[in-house]
Amino acid sequence: MSPPEVRLWERLRAGRLNRLKFRRQHPVGPYILDFYCADARLAIEVDGAVHDNPDQMAHDRRRTAWLGRTQGIRVVRLRAWQVRDEIEGVLEFILSVVRERREG
Repeated sequence: MSPPEVRLWERLRAGRLNRLKFRRQHPVGPYILDFYCADARLAIEVDGAVHDNPDQMAHDRRRTAWLGRTQGIRVVRLRAWQVRDEIEGVLEFILSVVRERREG
């Protein structure tokens, strides 16, 4: 895992975020999700600079569409710098997405 992924994992693992269960490096079809919450059918991806490459961006769009369409998984993409510099805001955002998924 990258340093931002390690930082986020330390806050998600073992139910540390509102007792939600997250898995790391979770396989779904041909893809590996950085973090996955089965209860909310939510994938969290931490993207570094490589994801700014146009080819990688196109791949990410196809992957997100496939996960949503065929698996019912919502993908949230976070920038590595956000996890590094704004971890509390990132955690609040994740909680808001989980609440939205559970209500909707």
